[in-house]
Amino acid sequence: MFFGKSILVTGASSGLGESLALSYATAGAKVCVFAIDEPGVNDVARRIQARGGEAVAVVGDVSKPDDCRRAIEAAVGAFGGLDILVNNAGVSMWARFEEIEDLGAFRRLVEVNYLGAVYCTHYALPHLKSRRGMIVAVTSIQGRSGVPFHTGYAASKHAMQGFFDSLRMELELEGMGVHVLTVLPHWLRGTKLRENALDGRGGTVGETSARHTEESIELGAATAAILEAMRRRKRELVIPFKLQALLWLRMISPRMADEIVKSHTSRQR
Repeated sequence: MFFGKSILVTGASSGLGESLALSYATAGAKVCVFAIDEPGVNDVARRIQARGGEAVAVVGDVSKPDDCRRAIEAAVGAFGGLDILVNNAGVSMWARFEEIEDLGAFRRLVEVNYLGAVYCTHYALPHLKSRRGMIVAVTSIQGRSGVPFHTGYAASKHAMQGFFDSLRMELELEGMGVHVLTVLPHWLRGTKLRENALDGRGGTVGETSARHTEESIELGAATAAILEAMRRRKRELVIPFKLQALLWLRMISPRMADEIVKSHTSRQR
């Protein structure tokens, strides 16, 4: 499925974005890696090229529409078109709402997690339509379930989930042939998401002694699951699959679901 395809991955300088970009390249895709971290994104592109793959790096901020347009144009210019857009860029938070001092954190979460995906999708869609391509939106299980100390993050992911669920129906109604896959992962090991999470005081959490519990997902396993879901053209992927039970429980007994989430979040802290 990926051989010869042109793929743009946002947030591709580290973590899941880096892992996906490298995996696509290994499968024969031509990859445009887009991220705000210049050394990181250039390093990923060089590693792909060193393995004999085709890659182009774009440094920019997904919260800026012009940067998103520039990234799409770079991918199309380098590879002649665009087959797949992977909206992966994101920022998290760890802060009790009543202790937040900098409300700008909420703006940043929406701008990166939600609007960044909207901007990239807007500029990519005409190119994806011409190739009957695919949009992959990495949201979060928090796009369906609130989590303590993540108020702004969960809200931005709810917005992202709602946007792509709605867009999928629009595209299907109009017969555009563009497939939409939403990915709802649990906490991932091997990323900098927690280290770079906003702390509500205008900074980031940074290095902590906290470690993910056994419910967190190894980065390679998440990457493999996403590639397989793309090959099967699934509409939605929940990682790990057992979290589907939580979503069903939320419909049947919201209070019980909340107690489970609160218990697991306390262990994460």
